[in-house]
Amino acid sequence: MSSDLPTLHTGPGPLDFPDSPLGRAVRQPMMLGLFLPLQTGAFSQSTLPRGTRWDFPYNRHLTEVAESYGFEFVFGLQQWVPKGGFGGETRYRENFLDPFMSTVALSASTSSILTISTVHVLYGNWHPLHLARFAATADHISGGRYGLNIVTGYAANEPLMFGMERIQHDNRYDMADEFVSVMEDLWAGEDNLTYDGRYYRLTDAYVSPRPRYGRPILVSASGSPAGFAYAGRHSDIVFTSSPAGAEFDRAIEALPAHVAKIKQAARDAGREVKVIINPTVICRETDAEAKAYYDSIVSHADMGSIEAYARRHQGGDAKGWQQHVPADRIVGGHIQIVGDPDTVTAQIARLRDAGMDGIQIGFYDYLPELHFFGEHVLPRLKAAGLRL
Repeated sequence: MSSDLPTLHTGPGPLDFPDSPLGRAVRQPMMLGLFLPLQTGAFSQSTLPRGTRWDFPYNRHLTEVAESYGFEFVFGLQQWVPKGGFGGETRYRENFLDPFMSTVALSASTSSILTISTVHVLYGNWHPLHLARFAATADHISGGRYGLNIVTGYAANEPLMFGMERIQHDNRYDMADEFVSVMEDLWAGEDNLTYDGRYYRLTDAYVSPRPRYGRPILVSASGSPAGFAYAGRHSDIVFTSSPAGAEFDRAIEALPAHVAKIKQAARDAGREVKVIINPTVICRETDAEAKAYYDSIVSHADMGSIEAYARRHQGGDAKGWQQHVPADRIVGGHIQIVGDPDTVTAQIARLRDAGMDGIQIGFYDYLPELHFFGEHVLPRLKAAGLRL
């Protein structure tokens, strides 16, 4: 934060408590998360028939299954879309459960898995005091298993829904820096907080009860130097994309240097962060079957929704995903892992070698593919030393 602003200080976070849920999760050589399909079409723009649904009972069941297999976390995506979503045959993402509400509800029906919600903190009238109390409440509901994925919004049309113009890219991170710094001070709870900053003001503000492990888990999704710097100051986990597109062999070459930049930004701030990526996993009993399934998904591309999504992305100012092409959207994911259980295990090992601390997995047909992964890939990950 700028030196002319009042000083805010950061208290301890969940990684400072080895017995915290996050402290236990990061002991895994490779953390596993599930990217929940809270929206129509999940993350794949294909019309190939599947059982994936966006409704809450389905997502609750997926979360319970992921927890039974020992997954460390589930994530919920946030996006604001108009009527019809992105259109096409699937009306992609028209129905969209709010991830903040959904992940809090999921935390109440689980016992060990971390539930992480994405929040656009700069849209509308969000104030740090509101979110600090809401997140502290979620922290108590979950027993310290709740996290916030703080995002600033890159799309051109989303701010318009809130009566706003899009804020310049790096300025958004300045605002998020102050927003989260205020929340951290409120969570520390040393006294009533009076603060007169560039973007936010508070007089005698206080939040109690305070989070169990210093503060909720903080996550960010970053692809730019400004985003890396923000993450280095605040985040426990950084969710990033491949800077070279979703095709595995091309992506894996670019990831080591990319991950190193993120981790160095944290070290520059005197901290350490964990970095994760979102692969779509296509796994079958043989490589040939997995490739045939992948080709079937691609052959049923919902081109109408893909073209609409591509226009939205081109109108945004995100620094990540710049090398991703519209075809990547058919199967989805920031990187794609396709093969039999041995191939999938080997590629996850390569991600670990590239510096990744975890993966946030998406599937095409979620429930049966999650079970297949749990029954066939997890034992191999353990045998390879990637899981405890």
